[in-house]
Amino acid sequence: MTSGSVGRGAVSGLGRRKLVALAFAVMVFAATWIHPRWPAEQGLQSSLTIIALAWLVWHARRWHMRDGEFVAVCLFIALHSVAARWLYSYVPYDAWCQRWLGWSPHLAFGWTRNHFDRLIHLAYGLCFLPAIHTWLRERWPLGKGQAFTLAVMAVMCSSLLYEWGEWAVALTLSPEQAEAYNGQQGDIWDAHMDMLLATIGGLLTWPLLGRTDSNHRAPSP
Repeated sequence: MTSGSVGRGAVSGLGRRKLVALAFAVMVFAATWIHPRWPAEQGLQSSLTIIALAWLVWHARRWHMRDGEFVAVCLFIALHSVAARWLYSYVPYDAWCQRWLGWSPHLAFGWTRNHFDRLIHLAYGLCFLPAIHTWLRERWPLGKGQAFTLAVMAVMCSSLLYEWGEWAVALTLSPEQAEAYNGQQGDIWDAHMDMLLATIGGLLTWPLLGRTDSNHRAPSP
């Protein structure tokens, strides 16, 4: 069996919309590796991208996953890929806004740090909680509120584990590499804010879950 047939088999059955979203995420990931500025540091960040893509395909094939939930996770992976290329702290979003919109977020809001990492952590809760919520209701006979509470807790716990893992990796690096990898930008409360934003992002999905709850498919006996 060729590698091409293995790859096609891995994504077969996902559906057209899911395949388009997956292709978009993979293309963005590949594009961010064209002439990388910090290959070693980007490689550390991108290891999670590869794991996330593999998990997403496996999960979508094993469990029921709405197209919107799949697209949301792919969007998060694409955003993370962009952030990884510029090590989060150096994403030139302000320059992009000035070039394309003639507007500077930093000047408008008086920002003194790069806030792209804040966006990513907020997006984590927004993009992953609906999929977690659906999985919990497929896996166990839970009500919407019960599953939502557990999904928020899952977002909070996974955010904590990520910050612990980031700290553990930083211990093995030089001070300069650790700063580039963590992207704290001198903020001693960076990890706390990141976890809070992920939680807020998850909480914000409640109205969306309310609209889609009538479409929930009960697990097969």
